[in-house]
Parts: sequence; C-alpha cells; structure tokens
Amino acid sequence: MQGSLELRRQAASSWGMNKHRIGIDLGGTKIEIAAHGPDGTESLRHRVPTPHGYHETLDAITRLVRQAELQLGASATVGIGIPGVISPATGLVKNANSIALNGHRFEHDISQALSREVRVENDANCFALSEATDGAGAGFGVVFGVILGTGCGGGIVVHGRVHQGRHRVAGEWGHIPLPWPRGLEVPGHPCWCGKHGCLETYVAGPSLARDCDGPGAHDASGLPERAAGGDKAAADALMRHADRLARGLAVVIDLLDPDAIVLGGGLSNMDHLYTELPRLIPAHAFSDTIDTPILRNKHGDSSGVRGAAWLWPAA
Repeated sequence: MQGSLELRRQAASSWGMNKHRIGIDLGGTKIEIAAHGPDGTESLRHRVPTPHGYHETLDAITRLVRQAELQLGASATVGIGIPGVISPATGLVKNANSIALNGHRFEHDISQALSREVRVENDANCFALSEATDGAGAGFGVVFGVILGTGCGGGIVVHGRVHQGRHRVAGEWGHIPLPWPRGLEVPGHPCWCGKHGCLETYVAGPSLARDCDGPGAHDASGLPERAAGGDKAAADALMRHADRLARGLAVVIDLLDPDAIVLGGGLSNMDHLYTELPRLIPAHAFSDTIDTPILRNKHGDSSGVRGAAWLWPAA
C-alpha cells in the first residue's frame, strides 16, 4: 500500500511539473508510443516490434518511455492500451488474446519499472475514448467504439469517461453469440476463448476472408474492390458480413442505446458499411425508429495510442 501511495505522489508531482502525456499501444506485433504536449498536440511517435516474452516486453516499454522523455526534456504521465484487461479481483491481466500478458501483474510491474503510476486500459476502450474526446464521436454523450480487425472488440465512453463495468469486461461484444443465427451459422465456429458461435468468429477480418475464400484465407482487405469489379463471391460475403454485423450492433443498441457508434480497425475502411448498417440494423433493434449514427473513425490507427494518453486528464 505504501508503495502504491508513493507511486501516486510521484505521478502527481510529475504531472504538475510538465503536463506531457505519453500514450502506448501494446499490440501483438508492435508497440507504438506517442507523446502529447499540454495542448494535446503530438510531439513524437515511434514504434518497435513487440518482443515475445513478458519481461522483454516490460523492458521494451521502459526503454521507449525513457527515450521519449529524453527527447521531450521532461518526464510525463504514461497510459497504456492492451488487448485485454486488468482483473479487479486479482490485479492480473485476463482475456488478452495476442501477447503473453495473461496471468501477470502488468499494471503493477510497469509502474514499478517506471517509478510512477501507469494507467492501463483495454485497447478498444482507448480507441473509444480517443474518438469520443475529439474524434468522430466528439459531442455525443454515450459512444460505443467498435474495433473490426483481426479480432472484434468494443469500448464504451459515457460523458467523456471509459465505462469499465464491475468486472472490466463492459463492451466485450465480440464474445457474445452471433444474434439470431440461421442456416449454416448454426452451431457456430470455435472461438479462441473456448466457446462456439462468438460474434468475433463471424465479423472479424480473417472470418470475413474465410467466409469468402475458404479456410486458408485471412486477408479481407481486397474484397470491396473485387465486389466492385463484379466478383459475386466477394459481394455476397460482404453482404453476409454486413448483415451479421448489423445483428450484433442491434443488440448493442438494445442494451446500451448509444448516441453514436464509431467503427475502427481495418474493416472500418469498407465504405459500404456506412450505408448498409443503418439500413439493416432497424429490422433487429427493439424500437419503432433507429437513427443511431454509424461513424467512420477520425484518427485511424492513431486512436489507440491517443486514447491511452487520454487516460490522464488534460492540463
């Protein structure tokens, strides 16, 4: 307890002196760091490959922060987005699907390594916070941020604050069952989480690629161009994907009724989603009218690292 209080005092002192904020996006293949000045402008950015081991990852983050502070000429607050969450019951990382963090006291260990309090949050929550603060979701009270990439994640921001939930799993809509399954969608695909039929196994990028081109496919980025060129298999796969995504978002609307939904991740670049989803969602949502804006993210790949920095308040 005494050590935690000391870290908080050091963080408060550092924050009061310089007001620089560092955000880090810790992914399965890369670690990206960016620093922001008192007015929110980005002053540096750098990325390195993610090491395979846990302790090597801690060392890499520590070096990145030290190097950034040397370049800034000042210390800074640090926020980190991870593809998992810190369990409030144990303090250990859980639900991380791409790096060797599960079962470790990552928040504690990186705070000790940097001799200050470090704020750690789910990467989808960081994306949602960035977009709700000054991105596509700015000005909306409740924002649901969607990550559609190699996986399927979600984050909730309510009036500028991340909503974590009692168990810190709020927004994890990728691991609800595909709603209203039909035909070949039953009994569902196996998911890395150990269950079958999770939404992620239908709407993530590799899932879309496999639906179109078979088990060996994993890259869906070229499907819109193929569909535009008359490829019926690609066009049909994109429509099935949009329909499944619409069903998943209808459940989000029924439970949360957000003021806006912001799409992120590689699949958010598919233009047809912004016309098809508003058309398809109302058939499944429990309301006489549905006009929830489906918005393309503003900050792109930068949103995760920006949101991590935003875990600390502005000056």
